Amino acid sequence: MFDPFLNELHQGIEARGGKPIEVPQGLEECHSGKGTSVIRSWLWQVPNFRRWRVTRLDAGEKLQVLNSVAYPDYDLDHPLMGVDLLWFGARQKLVAVLDFQPLVQDSDYLDRYFSGLKQLNRDFPELNGEETMRSFDPNQYFSSWLLFCRGGADQAETSLPAAFSAFLKAYWALHDQALTSDPLMPSEEVKRLQDNYDVYSAERDPAHGLFTSHFGKEWSDRFLSEFLFPASAKQ
Repeated sequence: MFDPFLNELHQGIEARGGKPIEVPQGLEECHSGKGTSVIRSWLWQVPNFRRWRVTRLDAGEKLQVLNSVAYPDYDLDHPLMGVDLLWFGARQKLVAVLDFQPLVQDSDYLDRYFSGLKQLNRDFPELNGEETMRSFDPNQYFSSWLLFCRGGADQAETSLPAAFSAFLKAYWALHDQALTSDPLMPSEEVKRLQDNYDVYSAERDPAHGLFTSHFGKEWSDRFLSEFLFPASAKQ
């Protein structure tokens, strides 16, 4: 279900000069013990980003997942990009989260970097994020204008593809604008906040239990600490 989204994301990265780099050994692909699901991950070296990761889980009709986080270089203080798409086939349920993930909730910061996402919020009211995500504090590393949906097949096939394309376009525009502006905070503070994002996310990641159920605790613990949120392992 999410392969077109994956392809669009990867094509956009490549168009910006992105090159695939090596994923930690053993984490690039894993098959479940029953052979019913497979998870594949990619790391990209992208100009002006220090890290861009992508993960795709395919469990057939039961479950589909696409996740990606982009971390800008430390001399850029603009938000991270976060994508989480999940499809639960048995319940015919879509969960979609698309966000510019802010490093701080300061008004000057939000005013500078969130006009594009605010516009998407108006353009896609069915994904306006009014329902609070239970696993995360919406006042830390998530914005008030995230695109968020708990829907069904209709949203997965109609509004989500257009919203996803518009979201990627808006994030690239945000990034291009940041390249021409002086940052609001020093690179040392950006590094501290990006590292804290990894710690915060590793402690709360709702997908960890899902990965454990498919691929076992040992592999999933390593995936969390070495691939998804590597800065969390250094704290």
